[in-house]
Amino acid sequence: MLVNQVDWTMTPEKAIDMYLEWGSGWTRGHDFVSHHGQESIYFVLYDWEGPQATLIRRNMAGAEEIAQVAVPRDLFEEACREDGYRPGVGVHALNEAMKEWLCTAIDGTPLEYLLAGNM
Repeated sequence: MLVNQVDWTMTPEKAIDMYLEWGSGWTRGHDFVSHHGQESIYFVLYDWEGPQATLIRRNMAGAEEIAQVAVPRDLFEEACREDGYRPGVGVHALNEAMKEWLCTAIDGTPLEYLLAGNM
C-alpha cells in the first residue's frame, strides 16, 4: 500500500544528497542510493502553492509528483516557518505536527510505529 511506503524521515535536502549528488557519500555515511531501482516516496511543502503537501516519488531518473493533499493553513505556515527561509529555496520539509496530521489524513500506519523502525 503506497501510504505505508512514505519515508517520513526524508527531507528535500536529504533526497537531493542521496539521489543527485553521487560520489559524495562520505558526507552522509552509508545513507545513499545503492542500486538503480531504489526509490523514495516522501512529502514536501512548496511555499509558492496553497496549503498543501505534495507527495514525491524520487529515484535516480528523477522526481515525480504523484499526489497533493490539502492541509490546514496554520500547520502549513508553521512547518514552513520552522524549516526556515533560504534565498532561492521554496521547498520545505515537514515538521512533526504536519507528519502526524498527514499520516492520520491518509489513513497510514501510525507515525510513531513507523519511526520506531517497524516498516
